[in-house]
Amino acid sequence: MDSLETSDAEAAAVQKTANRVTLDSLRAAIAAEEIVNPMFAGHVTVVIAKLENGFVLIGKSAPADPANFDAELGLKLAREDVIRQMWPLEGYALRERLAGA
Repeated sequence: MDSLETSDAEAAAVQKTANRVTLDSLRAAIAAEEIVNPMFAGHVTVVIAKLENGFVLIGKSAPADPANFDAELGLKLAREDVIRQMWPLEGYALRERLAGA
């Protein structure tokens, strides 16, 4: 279980209402993604994620030493960067919906 899944599980354990942003809901909000490894910096991974509402986020990862690059790990970390950016945005949107109810 990675750190995002651990945090989500811990939040679910203390959840008292259905009003919560979940890791699954964040992942489901990603409509499309493009993965880029720039030719001049092949150790860099960039994920351009388009959300269901059309908003675009850019996640990235890069090891300090290019010799440590691992494509699978780079992709995982770049995707996690997108999710971490989404979390406060979705939290704000949820709070707006709750305030209007």
